Amino acid sequence: MAESGGGKGGARRAVLIAGPTASGKSAKAVEVARAIGGTIVNADAMQVYDVLRVVTARPALDEMKGVAHRLYGTVSPGVRYSTGDWVRDVGAVIAETSGPLVFAGGTGLYFDALEHGFEEVPQVPASVVERVAAEVAALDAAGRGRLIAERDPLIAARLKAPDPQRVTRALAVLEGTGRSLATYQDAGQEGLLTGFAVERMVVDPGREVVRDRIAARFATMLELGAVEEVEALRAMTLDPSLPAMKAIGVPEISAWLDGEMSHEEAIERAVIATRQYAKRQRTWIRNRMGDWPRV
Repeated sequence: MAESGGGKGGARRAVLIAGPTASGKSAKAVEVARAIGGTIVNADAMQVYDVLRVVTARPALDEMKGVAHRLYGTVSPGVRYSTGDWVRDVGAVIAETSGPLVFAGGTGLYFDALEHGFEEVPQVPASVVERVAAEVAALDAAGRGRLIAERDPLIAARLKAPDPQRVTRALAVLEGTGRSLATYQDAGQEGLLTGFAVERMVVDPGREVVRDRIAARFATMLELGAVEEVEALRAMTLDPSLPAMKAIGVPEISAWLDGEMSHEEAIERAVIATRQYAKRQRTWIRNRMGDWPRV
């Protein structure tokens, strides 16, 4: 990669680095940013939250290697931070900075919003979210799949797995606004990177490598303070339906702290959940980023 901050025709440069969890995106972003004099911008929906630095694998200060990082750990776990919120905050970063930007993360919808735009979903009343969340929580995966297919076939066709958070979000939006979440996602708008010289890449060292890294990384997280972070989060007595409360590792460590499962079982379940998440990320990448160069 050329060591230049400018893109073609002098346009401001933006490098998009996607990949599944534990693929090495953060390290690659630092490498690229140092080479081009860029600022790294978080594109991971969980790494925006403070308190959970270790649990969400947010880069530590020594891993940043002196490169400016934006939108990492800037949001309270008590906030329901949406893609629309992230788009707004990225717009501010673009306005406040000069020079190249390096976007790194594993949230596919964030990258879609960067390039294709995003229509803000109106705020759904908390009472609606809570009612829908309670209904969804009573169902298993098959039940959630049937429910979303009956009520919102548009969004159901896009869900590779009917996980509780996505089903709750889609149904709450449908009930609260009268529109499918899919119609907001499809709204044609200019992306945030109009006028930028955009480069794209996917970091993926291979499924087996990522599987092994996930297991090793969770063990390291426990050594670095993941349990203490979950204890601090629990002390905040937040709504359990909040996204931060569902970050992989939080439910599993919480169950261990409550004596509902053993230490070994908590580790096993967290590793399995992370591997399943990586699989969903790969599916998104394959379907939506098929032409992005692999590195």
